[in-house]
Amino acid sequence: MKKLFLYAFLLLIFCNVAFADNLKVVDGDTIVLNGEKIRFSGIDTPELKQTCMNGDQKVFCGMFAKMLLTKKIGNGIPKCIREGKDAYNRTLAECFINGESLSAFLVRSGYAFAYRKYSDKFIKEEEFARKNKLGMWSMKFEYPWDFRKS
Repeated sequence: MKKLFLYAFLLLIFCNVAFADNLKVVDGDTIVLNGEKIRFSGIDTPELKQTCMNGDQKVFCGMFAKMLLTKKIGNGIPKCIREGKDAYNRTLAECFINGESLSAFLVRSGYAFAYRKYSDKFIKEEEFARKNKLGMWSMKFEYPWDFRKS
């Protein structure tokens, strides 16, 4: 497990360098694209320091969500449909790689949740992941919004 975490960490560092100045993946639901901080609307991913339990093993699910997003983007540059600003002055947007919504991908993979407080857009993807016990749905976890409160 330590080797897997080290590999994931090194992959994240490499991928952030590969993006150069155009793109940086901040966490599972936030990127900086050409200097603009973009928060994916309608979803919420675990915080970077957040962990989940897979049996008796601790999984760094927040870091894994970031790694999954980084891998999905690859060497591409997301195309984003902007929807406004949030309370932290981040741009809210849905972003796509090769026509596929990154938000839908993350939720369907089980490493993001439909952020029902703000949107009902990704509920079907969340139900798919939960039903199939994908990602965090196969582990014990705390919802990101509850984790932030504690």
